[in-house]
Amino acid sequence: MTNLTRSGLSDWLVQRVSAVLLALYTLFMVGVLLANPDLGYDEWEHLFSLFWVKLFTLATLLALVGHIWIGMWTVATDYLKNTWVRFFFLCVIAVTAFVYLVAGVTAVWGV
Repeated sequence: MTNLTRSGLSDWLVQRVSAVLLALYTLFMVGVLLANPDLGYDEWEHLFSLFWVKLFTLATLLALVGHIWIGMWTVATDYLKNTWVRFFFLCVIAVTAFVYLVAGVTAVWGV
């Protein structure tokens, strides 16, 4: 697979939409922390027990993986000219992104 969607315009759009979603999630988390400076484990557990927070977190995790892949694929194809180096680099990125996704889903959904 050379890129996520096989279309430069689609990749550009995925990159921008995922960036907006990542920014919104960051603002949400900053807002939670500012509104509740003394958050403890029980408050975090309650926050992440809400279905919409779990869904928002899952969407953000998926956006993060897509954002990582498109960005790193672009960097790799622009700067890594050796095919084997690029292949190894992209394999490391793919495995890392997958581990992030699995760890995130497991942490949030308890799967």
